[in-house]
Amino acid sequence: MDDDPVIVRLLQVNFRLDGFEVDTASSGEKALRRVRECLPDVIVLDVMMPGIDGWGVYAKIKEDPETKGVPVVFLSARAQDEDLRHGYALGVDEYVTKPFDPAHLLEIVRRALARTQRA
Repeated sequence: MDDDPVIVRLLQVNFRLDGFEVDTASSGEKALRRVRECLPDVIVLDVMMPGIDGWGVYAKIKEDPETKGVPVVFLSARAQDEDLRHGYALGVDEYVTKPFDPAHLLEIVRRALARTQRA
């Protein structure tokens, strides 16, 4: 879930080429709605989103018994040490900073999925 259409398109193409089904949202509210409707296997989430930011979306996902087990990977331009510490303190599975390597992001998402499937 990202509000930058270029990044959304890049992610869609790369994840679909790797065999993933992809759904997107351009705001925090839309992201929450889509998560509840689709119950995804994994979520890639930007911190800086219109409306509810990524931190708020993450908190709501983890509060909901239906979605609390879904792994969340943050993908954000918020790359300060305090941002990463905050993300990991909340419990995000991974925190990737922009600019990013799409192949590396795919590997991170695969690892997050594998951890969840083993649990």
